[in-house]
Amino acid sequence: MKKVIVGLLAISNIVFVSCSSDDDAPAPVDPQVVAPATYAFSRDGNSTVSYSGQTTRIEMGEELISALKDNTRTEAMLDGMFAHAEGNNDFNDTDLNASGKSIRSKTAASSDYFSANTTDANAIKADFDSWIENQVNNVFPNWGTTATAGNAGNLQEAGGGSTRYINGKGLEYNQAVNKALIGALMADQMLNNYLSTSVLDAGDNRVNNDAGTVEEGKTYTTMEHKWDEAFGYLYGTDNATAPILNEDSFLNKYLARVEGDTDFAGIASDVYEAFKLGRAAIVAKNYTVRDEQAEIIREKISTVIGVRAVYYLQQGKNNLGTDYASAFHDLSEGFGFIYSLQFTRKPGTNVPYFTKAQVDGFISQLMTGNGFWDVTPATLDEISDTISAEFNFTTTQAGS
Repeated sequence: MKKVIVGLLAISNIVFVSCSSDDDAPAPVDPQVVAPATYAFSRDGNSTVSYSGQTTRIEMGEELISALKDNTRTEAMLDGMFAHAEGNNDFNDTDLNASGKSIRSKTAASSDYFSANTTDANAIKADFDSWIENQVNNVFPNWGTTATAGNAGNLQEAGGGSTRYINGKGLEYNQAVNKALIGALMADQMLNNYLSTSVLDAGDNRVNNDAGTVEEGKTYTTMEHKWDEAFGYLYGTDNATAPILNEDSFLNKYLARVEGDTDFAGIASDVYEAFKLGRAAIVAKNYTVRDEQAEIIREKISTVIGVRAVYYLQQGKNNLGTDYASAFHDLSEGFGFIYSLQFTRKPGTNVPYFTKAQVDGFISQLMTGNGFWDVTPATLDEISDTISAEFNFTTTQAGS
């Protein structure tokens, strides 16, 4: 369901006034920050908004997750799409082939979480490599075989529904890759990199932004561009000035899904308004307001991941024992969103809602024995309740 976000004029009520005992001298007032009606910013008549690199990676991700369902693909072909090198013929889109960007280089690569934690970064990249490898070497060879507990193959949903291709534990690797990239690429780069003060204020960024000094040959300051790059991981294939959502298979799609739940209606507008006001604050050189908006975005985007993790566990639970293909599909999506929890960010902190160790524990619970074939409703409820308790929602709210 596509939802039109109406751009509301957001005006910050934060105005700082210094009192003066000299009645003849006006009190100095910091610039009031007023967000524009849409995400449109210009300098000397030229747009200063740019996030083409984020659009490129989203489009690469779209081709990758589609190719994971093509059993004629080789491991080398899929690896090339994940870790693309400039000029290689990895994609159907020639512009993507010409790009020097890749998905793998920005996976688990944020400044705040992974610049000093290469051990976890490498382990996370290795997970994606393993999922791709096992899709080719385990699932593809059994494409025409009916899956059973412990054996890869296919299962069709009840009533002649979709056919799902799973490993011996019931996991769809394409869903694991898709949903895990929402955290490991999109959310991590947005919340823990481009919205981070370690990136926004790096080097001379504040001095240059204060002076209006733009990057060589560009229309934007470095700080403006970094904020736009965060924006691009959500709206990179959408319309920046009139987002309709559900325009890609990653964060954009699932912000729409959560917005469509009456328990969370308004979250999409909250995110868009915060992006606009934060960008306007950079133009106004008001870094307090900028950082406040970054915290709002962190909370809301993290909530999207938490909600969908619980939602898919609960949906999968409802079909266990009656429609295994549907149950395993939902649980595979839940698997990916649970994996993404380690890239969320608690507002006002430098930590996720769940650590890598906690996420690994959830995954272990889901995958023990024959995995989804063996998992119990009690285990799914336990994990759901643990996740919900860390956020400002209930399992009932998120799971329906």
